[in-house]
Amino acid sequence: MVAFISIAVTLLLVLLLARPAGLYIAKAFNYDRTGLDKFFTPFEKLIYAVGGIRQDNQTWKKYAAAAVLSNAVMITLVYIIFRTQAYLPLNPAGIPNMEPTLAFNTAISFMTNTNLQHYSGESGLSYLAQMLAIVFMMFTAPATALAVAIAFIRGLAGKPLGNFFVDLIRSITRILLPISFVMAFVFIALGVPQTLEPAAVAHTLEGAEQIIARGPVGSFLSIKELGNNGGGFFGVNSAHPFENPDAISNLLQIVLMMLFGTALPFTYGKMVGNMKQGRVLFISMALLFVVMLGISFSAEKAGNPALNTMGIQHDQGSMEGKEVRFGITQSSLYSVVTTATETGAVNGMHDSLTPLGGLISISNMMLNTVFGGVGAGFMNVLMYAIIGVFLAGLMVGRTPEFLGKKIEGREMKLVALTMLISPFLILIPTAIAVFSYPSTISNPGFHGLTQAMYEFTSSAANNGSGFEGLGDNTPFWNISTGIVMYLGRFISMVTLLAVAGSLAAKKAVPESVGTFRTDTGLFAVVFLASVLIVGALTFFPGLVLGPIAEQLTLKP
Repeated sequence: MVAFISIAVTLLLVLLLARPAGLYIAKAFNYDRTGLDKFFTPFEKLIYAVGGIRQDNQTWKKYAAAAVLSNAVMITLVYIIFRTQAYLPLNPAGIPNMEPTLAFNTAISFMTNTNLQHYSGESGLSYLAQMLAIVFMMFTAPATALAVAIAFIRGLAGKPLGNFFVDLIRSITRILLPISFVMAFVFIALGVPQTLEPAAVAHTLEGAEQIIARGPVGSFLSIKELGNNGGGFFGVNSAHPFENPDAISNLLQIVLMMLFGTALPFTYGKMVGNMKQGRVLFISMALLFVVMLGISFSAEKAGNPALNTMGIQHDQGSMEGKEVRFGITQSSLYSVVTTATETGAVNGMHDSLTPLGGLISISNMMLNTVFGGVGAGFMNVLMYAIIGVFLAGLMVGRTPEFLGKKIEGREMKLVALTMLISPFLILIPTAIAVFSYPSTISNPGFHGLTQAMYEFTSSAANNGSGFEGLGDNTPFWNISTGIVMYLGRFISMVTLLAVAGSLAAKKAVPESVGTFRTDTGLFAVVFLASVLIVGALTFFPGLVLGPIAEQLTLKP
């Protein structure tokens, strides 16, 4: 009962914040007046003036080019920092320069909002690199995704897409920076360190010397969770007591991870002028989330039946790879939230999840629609909504319409291309890795296949969590996942912006008796069916060979 209460309290807090947060985001991007304008507007005008930014509307091509090219420049700049950190200040531990392929992987990883880490946080980067490069990307990467998602919503609503640089800056100044600034102080008050002092040296009772890593963790942690970044200051991420001290910090991290994913349906409803449709999408995603959480929690609570028979594991469930201070309940909830929201932070080791628990985590990333993260996930939600409308239109022999715009061949070709990107980026590299680099996979059989597939799924979905134990800091894994992360991020952004641009240019079709309404329970059913049939079946063969087959081998 206590377990269910703790989950209910966490999700209730998320639910209470979702609608007001969504409406505030809509206000920020609709340029509605707010009480905070007097603080933000002068600062934004200064940035526009210094940067030479014109507040004009861009075509979808210019908007996409601005997003891709500016991110490419930022990737290059942070790559240089990683390669020269040994010569730069604020490096009290004397950490050497990053190896070229690792620097390539890390720069792309954080700039694509993935935060896949093939290095151990505290020993791989200097304080300067953590603050100047990593935290910088932790703001600009989610701001990019949020800006593009807002442009996509505007296009669906038949409005001009806006200006990428204006949207990028407003994403940071109006949303990311204020919340993360406040939450940094909250985490510091809870015991998260915030210092530029070098690692502490302690002498144990046995006379041994112990090095205790620390650093500017509080400011890192707040934007890590709020921006659905997920990378850890420490190698073990939020399983480290300095990065996640107790149950309160754990609850706040979950709330921050879910904030944007749950808020954006309401932002969408407000911006397209149909709040009911936003609620339908929210409820649909909430149902998917509850089902995923229920399966994962039940699996971890049941544990390994073989261990139950041996008397090693009784009613406690599977505590392998989990922190005692969080237990099965909060570890299961965290694993579902972090993969459902594209965050990738972990408070336990996902490699130690039961096969069904691992299946849920990898499925969340493959679907990438169970709330999703800061923008990119919600664009996938709207993509499946368009697919659902198209399929419904085919069944009744009528040209499908979405928000009063006809969905025709051009749009569906772009949507189909977007949908096919993910399986190509996951399944083909997984096959290459298993066949050509088996020595880097630490587990044999079904679990080993899941280990490799999880890595590429996490990369393609811009999540960043991993099945630990994989020998990933090698040229093959660094380069291959770096390419997958980049393509998984920007191809879908460009194709969906093209869809938005195409729909924005079309004339609205008056609603008639035959129009398929997208703000009803029937549409919710069609939407969920589209996600489960079109999305899930794409990856089903791979899942059968991995976690499902492993689950079937667990015999008491």
